[in-house]
Amino acid sequence: MRRRDALTLSGGWLLAGVFASPRARAASAPSPYAAVLAGRPIAFPADYGSHPDYRTEWWYITGWLSSPQRESLGFQVTFFRTRPALTADNPSGFTPHQLLVAHAAISDPRHPGLWQDQRLRRAGLGLADAAIGDTGVFIDDWTLERRDGVYRTHIAGEDFGFDLAFRPTQAPLLNGQSGVSQKGPNSASASYYYSIPHLAVTGRIERAGVTDAVTGEAWLDHEWSSEYLDSVAVGWDWIGIDLDDGAALMAFRIRDAAGAARWAGGTYRSPDGRVQTLAAQDVAFSPQRFWVSPRTGIRYPVEWRVQAGVHELELQPLQDDQENDTRLSTGAIYWEGAVRAFAAGKAVGRGYLELTGYGDRLILR
Repeated sequence: MRRRDALTLSGGWLLAGVFASPRARAASAPSPYAAVLAGRPIAFPADYGSHPDYRTEWWYITGWLSSPQRESLGFQVTFFRTRPALTADNPSGFTPHQLLVAHAAISDPRHPGLWQDQRLRRAGLGLADAAIGDTGVFIDDWTLERRDGVYRTHIAGEDFGFDLAFRPTQAPLLNGQSGVSQKGPNSASASYYYSIPHLAVTGRIERAGVTDAVTGEAWLDHEWSSEYLDSVAVGWDWIGIDLDDGAALMAFRIRDAAGAARWAGGTYRSPDGRVQTLAAQDVAFSPQRFWVSPRTGIRYPVEWRVQAGVHELELQPLQDDQENDTRLSTGAIYWEGAVRAFAAGKAVGRGYLELTGYGDRLILR
């Protein structure tokens, strides 16, 4: 049996237990989730680790790589932890109190679409877990950990893989108000959120049996929440850009069903370390060009003009087809890819763009 077929079977079994019918869910009270509260300080190293009382959490690393052949490649690896709405007092070792999901991909202009793969496991039984106290998350042999101040990941996909190390060159960047990032007009729609821009990357990648040493630069996001999107929101547009002068820009907008901005925000850190928190009115996303997926028919805006305070960037993708199909794990299809940033026609940085909710409404369980 191919591993992807095995994932379909195991994933379907797990999802059937977690996302039960409405009648089954109504028969038992869901476990309470911790709330995101203003004034709770982000504390390291504890907040590098997992926060299992919250509903949803992710560690998300994206970046650009260069090979000895002077290729420009994008990559992303994301580990998700989610706490299902099950009764907390069920003593069975088979009850999935926490689920772990991982996505990984390489953007390669010489390859049609993404090199991509995904994993899904319930936590425990030595198969998957997310450590408390520092970053240490794994699913089978897929890993992301922080050791001696350096992040490391090992990904072994079906036809690609990578072993990469990420060395911080800048301090963590707290987003929102001291790390509390608002995601809608209701105060409950919020997350704890920090980024680490300008990570120095070294390691190796493998594609179709060919291995290359690589170097590059990356961006890390760590975010946890219990009510990320409100009932009106359908998805988001997000960017994390490492600017060539050492500055960093994160910006996002949450969209409603009509495609209008439900909420927006961002953070800009200047080359000298000063931080500007961007309010909803400071951020505007304007699509410039669209691409239609030949597989799903979804229409994505792949070129953008982004206004973030006084900064205006034009974003162009490394390749148009960076659609990520994760229906075997999260049920979602979205566009997530490497982009170049320009200001007044001049290249000023590189980063990643994420577009969710352009097919079906994104549901974070």
